[in-house]
Amino acid sequence: MSPTPPPGSPAPAEPRSMSRRSFLRGSTVMAAGVAAIAAGLAPLRKLEDFGSVEEFLRTHYLELTPEKMKEVLARIERGVEKQYGLRPHVRDYRPMNGVEFVYALNLTRCVGCRKCVHACVAENNQSRDPAIEYIRVLKMPNGTFDLEKGDHGYTPASVREPGFFYMPVQCHQCKNPPCVKVCPVKATWTEADGITVIDYNWCIGCRYCEAACPYFARRFNFAEPSIPKEKLNPNMSYLGNQPRHKGVMEKCHFCIQRTRAGLYPACLEVCPTGARKFGNILDPNSEVSYILKNKRVFVLKEEVGTLPRFFYYFDV
Repeated sequence: MSPTPPPGSPAPAEPRSMSRRSFLRGSTVMAAGVAAIAAGLAPLRKLEDFGSVEEFLRTHYLELTPEKMKEVLARIERGVEKQYGLRPHVRDYRPMNGVEFVYALNLTRCVGCRKCVHACVAENNQSRDPAIEYIRVLKMPNGTFDLEKGDHGYTPASVREPGFFYMPVQCHQCKNPPCVKVCPVKATWTEADGITVIDYNWCIGCRYCEAACPYFARRFNFAEPSIPKEKLNPNMSYLGNQPRHKGVMEKCHFCIQRTRAGLYPACLEVCPTGARKFGNILDPNSEVSYILKNKRVFVLKEEVGTLPRFFYYFDV
């Protein structure tokens, strides 16, 4: 027990939470420790990785006033226009009241065509070189859900292949997300509608979240992302598909720029077999509510206790 201070002495200072900048300033020793503990981890972001002093000094998303948010969105638009020669429309989409998004995927219908992967890349401005994809489609042997036995590099002349089924895996938007717990600077968190988001500007690139995720859902930009100008999607969101930079994490965010505007995720819209379902679990009349009540539903890696909002099911 700490001794009681004598009368008249100043009150002890409240402990300060770790900010992104103070973490970076004091991270030299920590970065060395991380490298020793977790071989292969990339170094933390450097000042030049932020693009400008203004980006490095930018306030955390959750603390931005409406006026500051307008300034930030305008700055992002100017930066994208300078880099790509295309003026984007960047918005800050907030959660809707009374909505908690849930995804359900029908493994009976999925044929492994990977159209969902390509649509996700195009919609969310993912790097083409080096390639980044939020969705992995695994070719799984019949009779197992062991991901270690899956093959995401399959190249058949046609799908389906006898003796296998196909399991797309992406961010599960967990209610108990280990990725959020391990982030040392609070760059990732879960919003009211169930979407776990990342403030790309606040991310320091330590990759703790990537190591903590049991679904291999997070991607790290080891190099500066490359997107052809003609492939850039100009309809952007601060927490969604704005172009990212070298040294930051990214992942599926349920196409936040679409779903918070009342649209379906891009992966769902292109699915040729109707295997993907998405909606509001708080609405008892929604399709996802019906599926969870009436289908053979299971959770991937249920034993780890992440409580995903992403479910798999079968027709029978």
